[in-house]
Amino acid sequence: MKRKLAYLGTILPIVLVADILTKRWAEEALRDASRPDFLGGYVPLNLAHNRGAAFGISIGGDPRWFFISVALLALGLMVVLFVRAQRRDHLRHVSLVLVIAGALGNLIDRVRWNGGVVDFIGPIDLGFMDWPIFNIADMAISCGAVLLALSFWLEERAMKRAGAQEPGDKPAEVIANP
Repeated sequence: MKRKLAYLGTILPIVLVADILTKRWAEEALRDASRPDFLGGYVPLNLAHNRGAAFGISIGGDPRWFFISVALLALGLMVVLFVRAQRRDHLRHVSLVLVIAGALGNLIDRVRWNGGVVDFIGPIDLGFMDWPIFNIADMAISCGAVLLALSFWLEERAMKRAGAQEPGDKPAEVIANP
């Protein structure tokens, strides 16, 4: 439990403070037409306000309260998963704290005003498409989601090695051939 709390007490404030400060900076520094040169111009910085979901997906005129509700439900689920995570499953702890921190960062934007989530990194030209504009919270959510999927995959793989097929199943007994 101490290690879980250490992850929570370390990663969450770092991501949250970085997200809040960079969004505040972006709203001031990127408000006018001039754009700072970041990483030699490979990563453009543009101020955008996203009232929709990931990748700018919209669900109508005023989705603010819908997305606040969805974020609160998702946060509740992530907290339950965090509390139930095995004591030694450090990958799951880190992944869930990243998702929780990112979700809180974007939730703060939605609660504080009706303008949407502040995004400012991108769009990034990948050669075949432009990656949408995002922020630190979005990066934490994305990295956390990938790590969480990896954690579940590793858990399933370990269970299959032990002879179980479903979470919660006990390993199958090996029957020796006579």
